[in-house]
Amino acid sequence: MTDTALTPSAAPMAPVLRQRQWLATLRTALGFTRTRVGLLIFVVMVLIALLGPLFAPHSPTEFVGAPNSSSTGLFGTDTLGRDVFSRFLYGGRSVLGLAAAATAFGVALGVAIGLAAAYAGGVADEVLMRIADVFLAFPQIVLALLVVTAFGPKLWLIILTVAISHSPRVARVMRGAALQVVERDFVRAAEAVGEKRSRILFAELLPNVTSPLLVETGLRLTYSIGLMAGISFLGLGLQPPHADWGLMINENRLDVTVQPWAVLLPVLAIALLTVGTNLVTDGVARASIGVDRS
Repeated sequence: MTDTALTPSAAPMAPVLRQRQWLATLRTALGFTRTRVGLLIFVVMVLIALLGPLFAPHSPTEFVGAPNSSSTGLFGTDTLGRDVFSRFLYGGRSVLGLAAAATAFGVALGVAIGLAAAYAGGVADEVLMRIADVFLAFPQIVLALLVVTAFGPKLWLIILTVAISHSPRVARVMRGAALQVVERDFVRAAEAVGEKRSRILFAELLPNVTSPLLVETGLRLTYSIGLMAGISFLGLGLQPPHADWGLMINENRLDVTVQPWAVLLPVLAIALLTVGTNLVTDGVARASIGVDRS
């Protein structure tokens, strides 16, 4: 946004200009082949996760044949004799749902911290960033495993832990982006007319850092998917007999040479979901910095 937004005639146009910038970034991103491919992959995997249970031929806990049988059902049975395809169709909701919830909470918390630090400056900025540095010193998976091991595999706790592990990284990015905006004249004008601090943060600063926010949200979602699947694989997420892609890998890993589909299907699904998210994120990042289409 330019400083012309300070004039009375231009001020009402500020939200429109911000919206146009945000939409322009998305339109530019959709011009990239990688973004369109990534969006297609992502949408297909999300539809499988959300609508899969409607098309599952069996219940995910139903025993339909002999263990590790390749002659029963489309992809055979797992190590306990349950239909692999049915468990696969049911297993995506938990991974995607937990990852989306953790990403949403983590990004919201990180945005609030980052914008507050950039706007406050001085001692408050230093304190908030040093606290963030402490959390950044812990690998996300280690922090998640430590908390879940100590307090048990509670879903709300897993979401909260992963969200908290995301927030310092988001805060760092948002602070860096907001520092370029806090000294703009339109922010000073909002202060001069007595706008509340919360309104300045979320109505003046936030709309001007949407491009890095979109990129960071995509990255956090990618990491959340991997973390949630990893926690389930280690047996600290959803517990048997629930269907979950990470849990499916854990349950059937010892019999992968006998019945590979019970492991390959969830592995491929997690990989495709991650790749699709990364491609979309990369497209948005390229659009926000004006890279030529490719």
